[in-house]
Amino acid sequence: MFRLNGVRTGLTLGVSLVLAAIIYFFAANWGGLDRIEKVFVSAGLVLMFYVVSYALTRFKALPALHAFLSNVFLLGGYISFGTAVALLHQIYNSHADSYTIFMIWAVPAILFAWITRYNPFYVLSYALVHLSLWLYFFPSSMFVVHSEETLMFIGILFAVINLILFALTEMNRLKSAPLRVISFIIFHVSLLVLTNSWEFETYGGWMNIACVAAIGMGFYYFIHIRLNKSILTLNALAASAFAVFKFIELATRHASIAFFFFGLVFVALLLTCNVWFFRTLNKLGNQSPEDAEETPRKKSGDHNHVLVGRVVSVIVTIVGVFIGSVSLIGIVLVASDLNYPEYSLLALALLFIIPMILLPRLNPVVRYTVLTIGYITGMISIVWIDKLGLSVFFIVLSIAGWIRLKGSKQRFFIYGLLNVNVAVILFELLEAFETLSNEFTWVILLLSLLNAVLYALHFTFPESPLRQHVRTGALFFSLLFLFWLTFLGDIFPYSYEVFNILNFTVVTLLVFGFLRREQSLETGLSLIFWFAFLVYKYYDLFWSLLHKSITLALLGVIAITVSYIIARRTDVAEIGGMQNGLLRRNVVLIAIVILVQFGFLGVQAVRSEVLLTTGTTVKLEITPLDPRSLLQGDYIVLNYSISNPPEPFATELEDYRGQHKVKVVLSRDDRGVYVLNRFYKSGEALSDAEVVINGKLNGWGSIRYGIETFFVPEGTGLDVQSKAKFATIRVNAQGDALIEALTEQ
Repeated sequence: MFRLNGVRTGLTLGVSLVLAAIIYFFAANWGGLDRIEKVFVSAGLVLMFYVVSYALTRFKALPALHAFLSNVFLLGGYISFGTAVALLHQIYNSHADSYTIFMIWAVPAILFAWITRYNPFYVLSYALVHLSLWLYFFPSSMFVVHSEETLMFIGILFAVINLILFALTEMNRLKSAPLRVISFIIFHVSLLVLTNSWEFETYGGWMNIACVAAIGMGFYYFIHIRLNKSILTLNALAASAFAVFKFIELATRHASIAFFFFGLVFVALLLTCNVWFFRTLNKLGNQSPEDAEETPRKKSGDHNHVLVGRVVSVIVTIVGVFIGSVSLIGIVLVASDLNYPEYSLLALALLFIIPMILLPRLNPVVRYTVLTIGYITGMISIVWIDKLGLSVFFIVLSIAGWIRLKGSKQRFFIYGLLNVNVAVILFELLEAFETLSNEFTWVILLLSLLNAVLYALHFTFPESPLRQHVRTGALFFSLLFLFWLTFLGDIFPYSYEVFNILNFTVVTLLVFGFLRREQSLETGLSLIFWFAFLVYKYYDLFWSLLHKSITLALLGVIAITVSYIIARRTDVAEIGGMQNGLLRRNVVLIAIVILVQFGFLGVQAVRSEVLLTTGTTVKLEITPLDPRSLLQGDYIVLNYSISNPPEPFATELEDYRGQHKVKVVLSRDDRGVYVLNRFYKSGEALSDAEVVINGKLNGWGSIRYGIETFFVPEGTGLDVQSKAKFATIRVNAQGDALIEALTEQ
């Protein structure tokens, strides 16, 4: 089983590294390729993934292995298509992270999901469609002001889409468990956001009724009609979230001693309802045979309800801890006339902690919540007091609580507080070393080492629950602090490079080591930090994207090759799994979708080239900025002189909110620079010196023309920004525009 999981993990990680290398390479915007060459290279990489995916289905030896690898490459081909779409926008300087990128990217995912019924395509379709809608209404390239009615429509649209998706999965029209859970959660999140009375002064109150009705109907349906404990638990979480959100709304408007006192009462009620709910939930579906015959109900998805229940219980406890801590601190700060309120906080913390440690027979949820409130309040007080002796005393108190507790989640949380407490002590000790720089980095390094040593020592402990808790906590925090070190500056020569190499090497070895020992929790934890390193290093400015791309490509090829050789030399890769890849079973339909993808890439490139060749040349005055796009690399945000219409044009736009489309007539001034002349009226004639360009209002008096981003090679943005004063663009007869170049004069 280890070799099977190891091979599949190695292949997946290898393909992921190659895909990351492709994204990093094109994001670097290397100047060694011209526009057409970039288009052909990106299309060639997409073709390579699809061809390899199909070729793997033709192998007769090790069919299960090749079917798995074929599916991974099919998914990789689709992701590389999205990269190619983003590259087209980069090459022709279209909007950075525009909704059109994700909308076009989503179409093949939807078709692939329909053809293959493959869960990764379902999830990608869902994510990309929602991201497209979000960026359409809230573009990343400009700030858009919407009316309350428009915002309400947007929220309702998201809620309705997710309700329909959930209904389809509930009726098994869409067979995707992840989609069912995600759509249910986002449906309730959408409704909850719409109850925000700060943002929706007119309609927020009415949406409270809709939100409560949805929660109530959920309880009725999943108890009396179709028993599903997992979804029922999520519905209970939605009810808790609604109650907490309303509490926060009231807190901002009625902060007082009485209110904070009622906050503590609210926590007590929340925990009581939590305990009652799970007791009732455990009784559901456990009727006697006679009762079952009288009240037949459909059951669905009960096998996951225990896990979901634990997650929800943790979330409710965290919410209770947060509100309880805020209320307790609020009471002390508002009511206390003492000169030293920090000592009052410490005294209250001890009153919460010590009885809970000594009284183990209390209800676990109540006990753990009260104890955690005490620990958080105590941590705030000792940081405030800043005395080494108190910090050491609180560590002893925390260790006592950690030993006395029985729940894994509670012990993990206390272990985290212990790390914070140790960090406070380390800061206090390092203050004595006046010549020491980067104290924060040293603290993170010491915490990583302490946790790593504790993890190594746990192997010497006798087998017990405490050993397991030490192993989990020490592993998580050692990986967390090691990952944190990869973002911090040097504390000795080349320490930054050492920490990055060490992190990647250690985490990779841990993934395969835990796979070999069949430790699923530790394997999953290591994979999370492995992918987090891969993603976040994109924004690491100390190492160029081009160099990262080459390194990741080499590592990916090595990982795929080694994993494949291991699989070929053993037969374990054939244990279970499908014998035919998705592409072989649906070759005609998938081939049609792939041809459509290449057709789009070709048409879009030709249209852009035609516009740049035949469009009217227009010179505009600019003011640039310099950010970075996740898929497309460094770019300069351009603000044109024609983007902010002067009076009297601004007065004409005051009545428009949201992204209203306009056509602007530009005319050339004495410098040869085009300026805003007027808004175009349908059918009017233009002089030879005038050009019409399409624009879109942002609801705040500004106009965007779709040419606000200019992509540059990595690391050159600041230099270009300091020199560029004008932009040369091309505008076609329909008013569409593309940037041709930036100039100093």
